[in-house]
Amino acid sequence: MTLDRAAGLAETARALAEGEVSSRTLVEEALARIEATQASLNAFRIVRAEAALAEADAADRRLSAGDRPPLLGVPVAVKDDMDVAGEPTAFGCRGAFPAVAEDGEAVRRLRAAGAVIVGKTNTCELGQWPFTEGPAFGETRNPWDTGRTPGGSSGGSAAAVAAGLVPAALGSDGAGSVRIPAAWTHLVGIKPQRGRLSTWPRGESFQGITVNGTLARTVDDAALLLDAAAGNHPDDPHQPPALDVRAAASRDPGRLRVALSLKPPFTALPVRLDPEVRARVVELAGKLAGLGHHVEEADPPYGQIGLTFVPRATAGIAEWVSDTPEPALLDPRTHGAARLGRLLGGAPLRVARRAEAVLHRRIGRFFESYDVILAPTTAAPPPRIGAMAQLSGWATDRAMIAACPYAWPWNVLGWPGVNVPAGFVAGGLPVGAQLLGPAHSEPLLVSLAAQLEAHLRWHERWPPPRSAVADTPAA
Repeated sequence: MTLDRAAGLAETARALAEGEVSSRTLVEEALARIEATQASLNAFRIVRAEAALAEADAADRRLSAGDRPPLLGVPVAVKDDMDVAGEPTAFGCRGAFPAVAEDGEAVRRLRAAGAVIVGKTNTCELGQWPFTEGPAFGETRNPWDTGRTPGGSSGGSAAAVAAGLVPAALGSDGAGSVRIPAAWTHLVGIKPQRGRLSTWPRGESFQGITVNGTLARTVDDAALLLDAAAGNHPDDPHQPPALDVRAAASRDPGRLRVALSLKPPFTALPVRLDPEVRARVVELAGKLAGLGHHVEEADPPYGQIGLTFVPRATAGIAEWVSDTPEPALLDPRTHGAARLGRLLGGAPLRVARRAEAVLHRRIGRFFESYDVILAPTTAAPPPRIGAMAQLSGWATDRAMIAACPYAWPWNVLGWPGVNVPAGFVAGGLPVGAQLLGPAHSEPLLVSLAAQLEAHLRWHERWPPPRSAVADTPAA
């Protein structure tokens, strides 16, 4: 027996546990789908065909022996900023990166849950931009329209899940890098509380603004993958209390106070919310009101939060650049960001880090009046391939801020956010909305997202036949 590619993470795990299908069959089919779409979607930087098949055979032996970890034998993918033993971690860069000796903590925990890592997905250079393109690997394309980007920086993971190559994948989110590609590929994307998924061997990635997160077609699948990968290395500086996030997907959220926030946070440049994107988010607010929630327009007191983001982001880029084996091969924009990071890496960085506590108190008070914020995930639909790839550093920043001004404040705060599909705009392009909450609010956000999903059934809609996914062999 085989499974249809529409089978999600939970359904795949169930079928394996009940003996309806073998891990080897599922992994073979996933590898065939990856191979069939690599020339058109280009979702993967590394495909672990031989290793994944060996791991699938081992999973089948464990299943036959009655072993039942939650994801035993299920094929998944991880982003290429995560260490997988025996593979390089190039993080979107050119150069001769050595193979790493050990799994990163999140990958280690996925393996402990039984998952088979079929490959590492493409990401833009050091995860800096909301597109997944570069000279190291070419262009990763959106299954909904292969002339468009799937977003970034977790664009390869998003493309792989949206096209049904794997049922779920890990990404990372430093300024929206899970939520933005989830919005642009019609997926659920969970950015969890800082520390929920370890970024070890880096205790803090990008000075704490980057966290690992999950992408899937359903809320339940995204939460299942989150729980499987959650946990900490003993030396992690952030170790939030354990949560059963998946359990919240089957709970009624109750009647919530929802703040509809359409105003972009502080930016140094003017930003315009695309009218169609605005309309889809407002429609989603109407759905929440129809479900019994109290919804009103209100904006969090962000203030000049952007001044605290830049030192942390650029200092993080400088740290990664210092670890690359061939820095001369990096994009000039990367070198520019790293230079700024080295300039800001002293007193400005310390001030930016200290400001987080002030922001927690100020924005935290907003949640005395509201339970959840609903905001656009992006200000625009997915751009065309190449629209930002060849711009100068300043022009890239302008284009990036114009398209994606909404996601990054929650990275400064370290709090959870969930992208949910908000529908489609002209040309059938997906867009999304964020559910944002205070510290440790993943269960509340997941419960509300699952309630929306039950009514909107977004997971039942797939990319159209014109996309490269049409050429994918049936699973």
